[in-house]
Amino acid sequence: MGRDLNRRTFLAASAAAGAGGALAASAAPAAAAPARTPAAAPARKSEAPAPPAVDVPDLPVREAVRHDPTEATLAEAVVLIRTGRLTSADLVQAYLDRIEKYDKTYQAYAEVTGKHALLAAYAADRANRGEGRKAAPLAGVPLCVKDNYFTKGVPTRANSFIFKDFVPVTDATAVARLKAAGGILLGKGQMGPLATTRATTPNGLITTVNAWTPDNPLIDPGGSSTGPACAVAGRMASSSIGTQTGGSIVNPANRQNLTGLKPTMGRVSLNGVIPLSYTRDHCGPIARDAMDAAIMLTVMAGPDAEDPRTQGLPRLPDLVRAATPVVSPKGKVRLRRPTRIGVPPGFTDGIARRQALLDTLADLPGVTLMEVRYPSDWSLLTGDAFNAARLSERTEPFRHWLREDLTKFGVSVLGWLQGLMISGDEWITAQRAKHHLLRAVLDGPFDHCDVLLQTSPVPFDILGLPEIGFPIGFTAGMPTGAILGGAPYEEDRLLEVVAAYQAVTDWHRRRPVDPALEPVKRVVRPLLNAVEAAAASA
Repeated sequence: MGRDLNRRTFLAASAAAGAGGALAASAAPAAAAPARTPAAAPARKSEAPAPPAVDVPDLPVREAVRHDPTEATLAEAVVLIRTGRLTSADLVQAYLDRIEKYDKTYQAYAEVTGKHALLAAYAADRANRGEGRKAAPLAGVPLCVKDNYFTKGVPTRANSFIFKDFVPVTDATAVARLKAAGGILLGKGQMGPLATTRATTPNGLITTVNAWTPDNPLIDPGGSSTGPACAVAGRMASSSIGTQTGGSIVNPANRQNLTGLKPTMGRVSLNGVIPLSYTRDHCGPIARDAMDAAIMLTVMAGPDAEDPRTQGLPRLPDLVRAATPVVSPKGKVRLRRPTRIGVPPGFTDGIARRQALLDTLADLPGVTLMEVRYPSDWSLLTGDAFNAARLSERTEPFRHWLREDLTKFGVSVLGWLQGLMISGDEWITAQRAKHHLLRAVLDGPFDHCDVLLQTSPVPFDILGLPEIGFPIGFTAGMPTGAILGGAPYEEDRLLEVVAAYQAVTDWHRRRPVDPALEPVKRVVRPLLNAVEAAAASA
């Protein structure tokens, strides 16, 4: 009965978002920049609801963390700070030291708020030491935030000419909840211009690299959230948050050996996030493992009066419990619930690590691997023709600047212009196709499985369904990841599978080698042109 109710709720919410997308989209960026000068625009001043209670378990802390606190997962850092074995100030300073050393190479940060982070850390340490005071859930742990989230008093440029002078007067709801839970803003993660491509300057010069190949900027780090991902992979933040419209949470996670969780549409408020696509934008964590992703999402999620997409949804499951592996007294890991994992046609084609993933999953008690078939029109419904409908949603909130000055859109200008060429009837046809695809997925593969392995994030981006990207090994020295999709509001199912898998593997604990400091190797960073940017656009 629970899944049936979830489906009905999601179908109603999805239909409402499609019908009201244009109206709401034009209102959403008004908080960021409703007039000609983004920096002068007042942001919505609303009190973010208190985040849900998060009980971070007393996990064992690995030996490597004792020698280097930046090696700690977010959960390990919380445990260390809570038990007095590490101070927030020491952890923040350790991360700032790494940023000072290595971010000239990584270029993961658009803005570093070191002084304010240390002051917040000292305050967190005083609060943690107070008599009778219970440490906040995130206990003074430093985080990286993608640069399209409003951050009070800190520039939010979205790596664009349009917002180059914009300093919000309030935090995005997700950021406010992270801060209320004790998280500390270490800085703003570099991103693709207005979240369209991998991280570059607005004119297309590549900035953020893949943390595993710092000397080769040609290696794609995974999408527009690559600054937050590189910050976590390069041990310059405990965890981070990104946004996903076309794969920009799960793809950077896959390519940089991280765990990225894109929740169901509406789980996390988009209030205070510079928009890209009203019906496809999602906020979510990019973390080191399933537990960290669960903690972050639990803090971020919940209804928000400023975002109607968050209203009336099913209650958030206990994600921390879901991310806690079930281990027998004899040390055998099993799934928390019997789970049917759907494997689509062609899943293992050309990627050997995917077969190894299936073998490992099959050995976990409680897992049943199921062959599933996509609808006959799957390629059409998930291909470029219908996927291009997102471009009109992208263009609508920014029509003023398109009329005023095309140069403000820099290298991504073609994608914005394409949105102007899509007619109303084409957009409506695409919405119908989307709902046909949604029905086909819910009544097709999800009639036979609980979660579904994917070869691309795009279908679940179109539909607003949850998915998680996680490490499954290495190919030619580079991280290889997988993507697991879930039914509406069933993020806990995804975490249960990934947590069990991570309990019997150690891929997620591998870290890249630090970049060489001496001699400094001069790396020529390529320049994307407008055609390349449009082809790679989210």
